[in-house]
Amino acid sequence: MIALNSVKALAVGSALFFGLAASPAMAEGAFAGFNGTWRGAGNITLAGGQKEKLTCKAYYNPKNSGAELGIALTCSSQANKIELRANLNSSGDSVSGSWEERAFNSSGSVAGKASGSKLNLSISGTLKGTMSISTGASSQSVNIRTDGTGFKSVSLSLSKS
Repeated sequence: MIALNSVKALAVGSALFFGLAASPAMAEGAFAGFNGTWRGAGNITLAGGQKEKLTCKAYYNPKNSGAELGIALTCSSQANKIELRANLNSSGDSVSGSWEERAFNSSGSVAGKASGSKLNLSISGTLKGTMSISTGASSQSVNIRTDGTGFKSVSLSLSKS
């Protein structure tokens, strides 16, 4: 009888310990999984319809236990360059913040949702559009659509470096 109670107590204690040990990871903010440096390639579609191949590097810096995220995305083609910076904040699954694109001289605000390893954002300011980021363990896709006069869309496939 004592041995059975000891086993039950050990099982309950283990469950509590592992449950509590897992809690901080679950309590991390919406951006906790977005970190590090990513590299890859993709395409830009310019306002006139021309398409160009891009090579890109993205850097994500989560702060405040994943509740804030700094993004730096730099891409280049033979004729164009994209230099996107963003500072995002999350509250639950809601995302807000600011962005700027230095090469096309645009800036504005961001609003959207974070869901697991995905961000779906609306951008506004000197241009309007959407941005989505889907991240896996070692791959990431980034898609940007705008109504801007510089470019209409960017589609990227990145790998963690």
